[in-house]
Amino acid sequence: MAVLRYQVHAPQQPIPRGSRVRRWLGHLVREWTLESWRPIAPAFTKPEPSKWNNAQLTLAWLGHSTVLMNVFGVTILTDPVLFPRVGIRLPGFTVGPKRLTAPALRFDDLPHIDLILLSHAHFDHFDLRTLSCFDDTTRVITARATIDLLKRTRFSNVTELDWDETKTLSADAGDIEITAFAVKHWGARTQHDIHRGYNGYLIERRGHRIIFAGDTAMSENFAALRRHGPIDVAIMPISAYNPCIQSHGTPEQAVQMANAAGARFIVPVHHQTFRLSFEPFREPIERFEAALSETPKRMALREIGETFVLPLEPRLSVRRAPGQRPSS
Repeated sequence: MAVLRYQVHAPQQPIPRGSRVRRWLGHLVREWTLESWRPIAPAFTKPEPSKWNNAQLTLAWLGHSTVLMNVFGVTILTDPVLFPRVGIRLPGFTVGPKRLTAPALRFDDLPHIDLILLSHAHFDHFDLRTLSCFDDTTRVITARATIDLLKRTRFSNVTELDWDETKTLSADAGDIEITAFAVKHWGARTQHDIHRGYNGYLIERRGHRIIFAGDTAMSENFAALRRHGPIDVAIMPISAYNPCIQSHGTPEQAVQMANAAGARFIVPVHHQTFRLSFEPFREPIERFEAALSETPKRMALREIGETFVLPLEPRLSVRRAPGQRPSS
């Protein structure tokens, strides 16, 4: 059950100001307006979740911060965003950034989802058009003061978690425990709803642990996650740091935070999907790869659509799905 308490939060991370940021916002608005006819590149490969083994921990990156997981039979989807654009939805059109790369799976390709994790209310993480596709058999865990945004969806079992609160859910395959933890970001969906929360999540099942960091700038909070036990996989954002370093960490900082948590493998996300900042398309993943140059096997995957299967002890040979990077 969730612990029924609220904490005093650090101040919301402000939107950066200044002429450079104004140029960045103007650049993005022009691109979002003029790029209607630009084609969307296909994903690198397509996962095959119907072939995943419920006795394993398997995940695939579908694009941006959307990760599909099978955690020993419990299916989880993080920050689902599956349409060509994110932003303000108008009749027949969405005002906002267009995808650079298509999602690796469409909604109809997904298995039944037991649980959706929503990190915060920003349009590129909390996409109501995608969320409206799900029915009331999928449960949702979301950040503090965001449940009102889901009132027009079909979800009937939604839990808000504040930092350090825990929720245990029962699925057909067994129980899974979700703990929210503090990240360095901000949660407002518009200029005025600054009361909304923003979370990272720790997922625990059968003695294995996954971090989903959501969005975060460099934070000292990840070291505290070691108290829960060994971390198998950390799902870390690696882009949108230029010019928004106050809210988004660099690839090197993502590695530092995952290291602080003691993560065995790292899944880099939040890149190659939307143009949200100045850095070049491939720069985040190239810098991330360089940051792990001494331990390259810790990089669980690299491209949209790739699949990762956690090697379990004792080490056995693990068959890889199409497009999956070697994990050991």
